[in-house]
Amino acid sequence: MDEELAERFEAHRGALRAVAYRMLGRPGETDDAVQEAWLRLSRTDAAGIDDLEAWLRTVVARICLDMLRSRTARREEPYGWHSPVQAHDGDPEHEAVLIETVGRAMLVVLDTLGPAERVAFVLHDVFAVPFDQIAAIVGRTPSAAKKLASRARHRVRGAAAPTTELAEQRRVVDAFLAAARSGDLNALLGVLAPDVLRRADHAALTPGRPAVLRGADAVAREMQLFGRRARYAEPALVNGTAGAVVAPHGRLLLALAITVHDGRVTEYEMIADPSRLKALDLAVP
Repeated sequence: MDEELAERFEAHRGALRAVAYRMLGRPGETDDAVQEAWLRLSRTDAAGIDDLEAWLRTVVARICLDMLRSRTARREEPYGWHSPVQAHDGDPEHEAVLIETVGRAMLVVLDTLGPAERVAFVLHDVFAVPFDQIAAIVGRTPSAAKKLASRARHRVRGAAAPTTELAEQRRVVDAFLAAARSGDLNALLGVLAPDVLRRADHAALTPGRPAVLRGADAVAREMQLFGRRARYAEPALVNGTAGAVVAPHGRLLLALAITVHDGRVTEYEMIADPSRLKALDLAVP
């Protein structure tokens, strides 16, 4: 029976990791939550469980909620700065797959939600769990659980409705990031306005780099130097307009507030100061 139960659990492990990772955003904690679900199942009379998948998802969600609340209570890391070094000795390739599946910008924005908001949003909007089940997990009424998810959705997706102007901004930002990742000088010059202005917090720069830089050639050549960092960049809405976040391992390192005019980047700011990052309104485009 134990072997049969273990096989049934393993059949759901991938789905449970998908739920837990979206709630926690950290591979190590994700594996801990899934393992704890197995331990609880192994101590339970499985014969009395009608829907094992739903039971396991509920257990994992409750474990994740407790972990998120504990994390918030400890305030272990100020929002806006996370070490770019991988903290968990897991499989880097597997972590990369998890990050790409969810998206770096999504992980960054999910980190701004309260524990109950995050659980309600992930369960309902990603996994289509009914609000009556979510209510039992977060300890609220179904109506209150629906409001949690709605509030989270508003923060994740942003308040502004998509517009033609925003779509054009996004197109230019995508081209800018692609050129930065490739280090293609001509592509960078093609997307930058001739008198483009780059501003940056000192924390975003290598020693000796100026806080303000002007001119397409100077800015493009600097972006070539930052090419490795650009691979972690992903489009995001920054204060309601198209921009980007740089988030190695899904942990926010800096944000780019980008100004677009006539199809080119005319100005951008590299924001890395923790207090400034915390004040930003970030959303997923």
